[in-house]
Amino acid sequence: MAIEVHGVSKRFGTFAALDYVNATVEDGSLTALLGPSGSGKSTLLRIIAGLETPDTGSVVIGGREVTAEPARRRGVGFVFQHYAPFKHMTVFDNVAFGLTVRHEPKAAIRERVEELLGLVRLDGLAKRYPAQLSGGQLQRMALARALAPKPEVLLLDEPFGALDAQVRNELREWLRRLHEEIHVTTIFVTHDQEEAMDVAQQIVVMNAGRIEQAGTPHELYEHPSNEFVMSFIGPVNRLGDALLRPHDIQILPYPDGSTVEALVRRVVHLGFEVRVELTLPDGRDIWAQVTRETAAEFELAEGQILAARLPTPRVFA
Repeated sequence: MAIEVHGVSKRFGTFAALDYVNATVEDGSLTALLGPSGSGKSTLLRIIAGLETPDTGSVVIGGREVTAEPARRRGVGFVFQHYAPFKHMTVFDNVAFGLTVRHEPKAAIRERVEELLGLVRLDGLAKRYPAQLSGGQLQRMALARALAPKPEVLLLDEPFGALDAQVRNELREWLRRLHEEIHVTTIFVTHDQEEAMDVAQQIVVMNAGRIEQAGTPHELYEHPSNEFVMSFIGPVNRLGDALLRPHDIQILPYPDGSTVEALVRRVVHLGFEVRVELTLPDGRDIWAQVTRETAAEFELAEGQILAARLPTPRVFA
């Protein structure tokens, strides 16, 4: 179901968490709310879910205004960063909880839970308790529990924030595949730019209670609307008011009319790429992102003088 947010504002005392926000999430899409801490992304998610009430504005889900409706009537599944499992219940009973309180037939509950445990790769663990699961398994159980009542919208608040990097990467790929199978309109909150660009079809960039820009990962990276978006979506170098991407800086063995002299301060090997920290003749520091092959070809080392071709910088009004 499509989600529309119109003119939503929310204050907590003197703090403006949301300042007249307008947003649209397409039916069946996978959308990320991306921004730094305090940008309003979790507050917006909770207002969509019905867990917070906006001071102004409206929320429309599937063409129906739900602003005044409680969370239980919105057809929304919600997963928190901290999964809040029922510790005294097995995995099966945790996933079945939402169906049990609705007094669904036992046979229907068993069929639905077994289907979901297979979908989230927890089949075989139905009789375990939460204390016997890993962090990634707990997260998948929480998602299965949210999906059990067949919600029309799935909302995830920092779903992978409490997990280590390797597990997060695995769950990103799993969430993408899961969404391809179930096609439920999904919104997830994150402050991790790489996570948003890796998983989401659409990203809504938020800052200080406002939406700075919304679009595909490619659109935001290649065509940022302002300095904040460019600096938040991917790495940048700052030269005064100008911004330039590290991967657009070319390192050459010899100078020509389009290059500047640069001193190599540090070379950092980061697996598939190499970070080269440079000092320009005027004393300003920048860094370039190059391949391992380029670093090996030029035998890059600290103290080396080389030529760097800088791209046309971007300057925002």
